[in-house]
Amino acid sequence: MKKYVIAAISGTLAGVILSTQFAGPLIADEASRKKSTYEQLDLFGNIFERIRSQYVEPVDESKLIEAAINGMLTSLDPHSSYLPPRAFKDMQVQTRGEFGGLGIEVTQQDGYVKVVSPIDGTPAAEAGVKPGDLIIKVDGKSVQGLTLNEAVDLMRGPVGSEIVITIVRKGVDKPFDISIIRDTIKIKATKAKLEDGAIILRISSFTDQTYPNLKEGLNKMLKKAGGIDKINGIVLDLRNNPGGLLKQAILVADAFLDKGEIVSTRGRNPQDTERFNARPGDLAKGKPIVVLINGGSASASEIVSGALKDHHRAVIVGTKSFGKGSVQTIIPLQGNGAMRLTTARYYTPSGRSIQNLGILPDIIVEYRPPAKDKADENKPRFRSEADLRGALKNDSLTEEEKKQIEKERKAREEAAKKRAGDNQLAYAIDLLRGMAVLNKTK
Repeated sequence: MKKYVIAAISGTLAGVILSTQFAGPLIADEASRKKSTYEQLDLFGNIFERIRSQYVEPVDESKLIEAAINGMLTSLDPHSSYLPPRAFKDMQVQTRGEFGGLGIEVTQQDGYVKVVSPIDGTPAAEAGVKPGDLIIKVDGKSVQGLTLNEAVDLMRGPVGSEIVITIVRKGVDKPFDISIIRDTIKIKATKAKLEDGAIILRISSFTDQTYPNLKEGLNKMLKKAGGIDKINGIVLDLRNNPGGLLKQAILVADAFLDKGEIVSTRGRNPQDTERFNARPGDLAKGKPIVVLINGGSASASEIVSGALKDHHRAVIVGTKSFGKGSVQTIIPLQGNGAMRLTTARYYTPSGRSIQNLGILPDIIVEYRPPAKDKADENKPRFRSEADLRGALKNDSLTEEEKKQIEKERKAREEAAKKRAGDNQLAYAIDLLRGMAVLNKTK
């Protein structure tokens, strides 16, 4: 307590010493600012009263105030907003990994609702909603002119009920409708599988369950493979992952780093800067990692990929990420609502902000849809020496060695067929196999 008193007295003395030159203008400026603010607040009160008493129909005063608050917040940036009690409750449920709805992460663009990404295994994903889609109508009602929260409210409804959203999609001439049945969205934030010598960890969102799911899935796949020495590496698939909890992003990055900074957040005041560092321990034991990203990888996904890239711990493959480099703080308010306020920017370990820039992959691989003509897809493109009549036999291998080579060839062809629908994942797995081959020769 004494410290604060001394500081206050020192400030007062300094003010007295400088008062002859600066006190007058400073006090005048401060008074002018206060007067301007009070005038604006009076203006707001007058307008509110006029609407309440003279609008053509009776108005809900609480909704008017909520709209004013939300307008103030949304004027700051696309990610600041007011969360009414129901939306705040929904958000809390969502971060726990279970919620009701369609299963899409959205933002706002040009007055419409833009899909950042559908969440794996949800009604929206199964109905064919894609990243970048613009939702222009909900059940025939235009969303233009609505706030993001209002548009989201239109998309909410009882589990089992139908909703029709009208989509504008790049490359499609006309808007089209998609019918979706609302459901309870239960998300396993991380799914793991073993494929062709690689463990694929697919992270769809960053909720309270993400890191526990990741650790559990990784351990199961390592056991299935027969140990860490039996795999070529890990594919961390963050495509179409819209982000989520900062804490979970830090835990996921920390899982594969032994030391060094993971991310820093810097607010308006220098004293608000926070740095988060990795602790000893790498779940992958130094095995190569490939991270897959695309335009639907945002926020927490970019924190993870940025940290692993800057520490040269992973090769980043895919296309440029979304570019959301800001941190939102949820501040509970009276009346059970909350304010989502942008309070900081985050920076990768190299000190670079990715706001509006995104994470650029080390190797750009555009997604290529699978071939539609199966007959053409399976048609051999080249003849080999073995196809030629009268070709010489190979005399350097035993029959057993030839059988082993043929077995490996068939296994790799079968693995390639399984991945035929995802060329980016195929590239990542092949890259890990290539690195494993190089490591064997050292």
